[in-house]
Formats: sequence, structure tokens, C-alpha cells
Amino acid sequence: MKARIDYAKLQTMIGPTTAALISISNAVKQSGLEPKLVELVKIRASQINGCAFCLNMHVVEAREGGESDARMHVLAAWHESPYFTPRERAALAWTEALTLVAQSHVPDEAFAQASAEFDESELAQLTSAIVAINAWNRIAVAYRFLHPVKS
Repeated sequence: MKARIDYAKLQTMIGPTTAALISISNAVKQSGLEPKLVELVKIRASQINGCAFCLNMHVVEAREGGESDARMHVLAAWHESPYFTPRERAALAWTEALTLVAQSHVPDEAFAQASAEFDESELAQLTSAIVAINAWNRIAVAYRFLHPVKS
């Protein structure tokens, strides 16, 4: 596969909008949400969106942040795994609902589950994290960003 556009070139072409998206991503890092939870959300959204570039990046970042390979290996089937806490399950359900918004229209059940685990401020931050990774996924998939190849 060949990239359609170089990311560095993209940044110079649409600098202010890329800067705004980076700003949202940086704000999420400073939100107080657990970094491991945020990385799980980013990985799950990237799995759904089929974004290899973001999957590669966030698996590496999650591992560096102390996330276990065992949990990342079963993340796509988190519904069936005992590895995830109720708070993580709520975040993952919210991630799936927002990422698949055209299919699910964000069911009341997902909102109720997320609201039970996150206060309003945390849920707003989590929603911003999900919005940001979905935007990055769409940019990376559209332009076929290539992740580093390691054997």
C-alpha cells in the first residue's frame, strides 16, 4: 500500500485545523482521565475504523504506559473478557456507540452506562477523546498513512 499524502505535507497544507485537532488531543491528555483508559478507547475506535496507523501508534503508547498485551489482545472482544473494569466497559461501550453513530444513534443504554461510571465533566472529556481519535482515524485512513514496519 502507498500513502496518498505525506503527513508532514498535510500539516503544512492545513496547519490551523491540524493544530486544533492536536490541541483537543493534548487537552484530553490533561483532562484527568486515566491514561490507560484513554489509550484503550483510542485502540478500540481505531479497530472499528480499520486504522492501522493509529492502531500501531496507540498500542505502542499503551504498552509504554503499562498496558498489558493480554488486555490489548482481547480488546476487540471486551464484552466477553473479564479483564476490564466496569468503568472501562462503560468507556468502551460509549466509544463503540459514538464511533458507530450512524448505526446506533448512541443508545440510551450506552449513555446510562457511561453516566453511571463518569461524572458529567469526565464524560465530556471522554467524549472529546472519542471524537478526536475518530477524526484522526478518518484522516489517516483517507490519506493511507503508513505505520512503521518492524519485524
